[in-house]
Amino acid sequence: MSTVVRPVWAGKPQPVVLLLKALAILVALTVVLFPFLMVISTSLSSAADVTAAGGYVLWPRSVTFEAYEQILSGGLVTRAILVTAAVTAVGTTISVASTVLAAWALSRPSFFQRPVLMFVLLTFLFSPGMIPLYLMVKQLGLLDSLWSLILPSAFSVFNMIVVRGFMMGIPQELVDSAKIDGAGELRILLRIILPLSRAVIAVVALFYAVGYWNSFFNAMLYIDDTSKWTLQLVLRTYVLQGSSLVEASTDSVTPPAQSIQMAVVMIAIIPILCAYPLVQRHLTKGVLTGAVKG
Repeated sequence: MSTVVRPVWAGKPQPVVLLLKALAILVALTVVLFPFLMVISTSLSSAADVTAAGGYVLWPRSVTFEAYEQILSGGLVTRAILVTAAVTAVGTTISVASTVLAAWALSRPSFFQRPVLMFVLLTFLFSPGMIPLYLMVKQLGLLDSLWSLILPSAFSVFNMIVVRGFMMGIPQELVDSAKIDGAGELRILLRIILPLSRAVIAVVALFYAVGYWNSFFNAMLYIDDTSKWTLQLVLRTYVLQGSSLVEASTDSVTPPAQSIQMAVVMIAIIPILCAYPLVQRHLTKGVLTGAVKG
C-alpha cells in the first residue's frame, strides 16, 4: 500500500515558519504605516509642534485642523479638487463605457474579429510617444481644455483584454437562448452580460478612476491655466517649489508649510483609500477570471 506524499505547501507550517511570516508582516506594516502616520500627524500639527519636531511630526501634542481649513477655504487647492473630481467622474464613465462596448464587440465571433483585435493589440505594443500625442491634442484644439485630461487616456487596451476574457467565459448558451427569444445584441449586453460582469467592470472602473485621480503629467503637458490644474499637479508643484500655493488668511495664523503639504497629500489619497474597500471583493475574481481562461 503506497502512501500519499502531500506537497510542501499543503502541509501544516512549522512554528518557526509561522514566526518568520509574522515578523515579515510586521516589518511590512511598519514600513507602510510609519510614513502614513507621519503624514497624518504632520497635517494635524500646530506650528509649535512642527517647529519642535524639526519639520515632520510623528505624534502631535495638540491636534488642529488649521491646515485643512486653510486649503479648503477656497483658492487653488479647492478648485483643483473640483477639477480632479469632475475629470475622474466623467473620464471613468467614458472609459468604462468604451471598454465594455469594445470588449463585447471583440468577444463575438465574426469575420472581422481577429483583424480588428490584432490592430488593437498593435496599439498596445507600440506607443505613439509624447510628441505625436501632443501634436494630435493640439490639432484637435484640446490644449488648455479639461478634455485633454480625459480623451488621450480614455481607452486602455489592457483593461479591454481583461473584460473581453471575462465575457468570453460567459456560457454561450445564455446568449443563444436570448437570441431565440428575440433579443438583440444591445439588449443581450445590457440585460445579461453586464449583470454577470459586475466584478470585472468594478475592477476596471477602479483602475480607470485611480489613473484619472493620480494623473498629473497630462495636466502638466496640456494645461496652462492654473484654474484648471488637477490636485496631483498642485501637489507636485507645491513640493517642487517648497512654498505654499495657498492664499494666506488675514484674520488667522497661517499653518506651517509642512502641515499644508501633508494635508494636501491626505486629501489626494483619501478617496483612493475609500474606493478600494468597495471593490476589494471583486478585485481577485475580476482580474483572474478575465486574464485566465480554461
